[in-house]
Amino acid sequence: MTAQEQGTAHKVIDIVLDEANIVRLNADIDHERRVAIFDLLEENYFEPVGSPYGPYRLHLLIADNRLVFDVRREDDSALGKVMLSLSPFRRIVKDYFTVCDSYFDAIKHAPPSQIEAIDMGRRGLHNDGADMLRERLTGKIEIDDLTSRRLFTLICVLHIRA
Repeated sequence: MTAQEQGTAHKVIDIVLDEANIVRLNADIDHERRVAIFDLLEENYFEPVGSPYGPYRLHLLIADNRLVFDVRREDDSALGKVMLSLSPFRRIVKDYFTVCDSYFDAIKHAPPSQIEAIDMGRRGLHNDGADMLRERLTGKIEIDDLTSRRLFTLICVLHIRA
């Protein structure tokens, strides 16, 4: 394996979100989605259990009340799917959206101390969601903290309904 191949052995090089389920509600949410994808592709650790090596292409979607990680090889051939129930994520995503709404509202008119307090709550919920994702993927796909955080952001985007 060359040095370049070693650098992408456990890495997502492309991510595709189920566009049919994405709702463009506002510029803040669309910006968060773009930043999460950009950051994820720049730096991530992604190792499907039992897979010899990557790089990987990931199609992330919601189907039949399940979160689907459709993992593919670099040539886009299917490698396998990991499906997780959405039920454990619903409450934390709902709470996260509520705090995000407060945060985006506060940015417009609240004092810095209030913005900081709301942002700490937002980050805490985001960390909880990322931790839950890592736990649910244990034994299926190994990911690091940063990858988990960015994937949780994308899961939140997929939850938005018009």
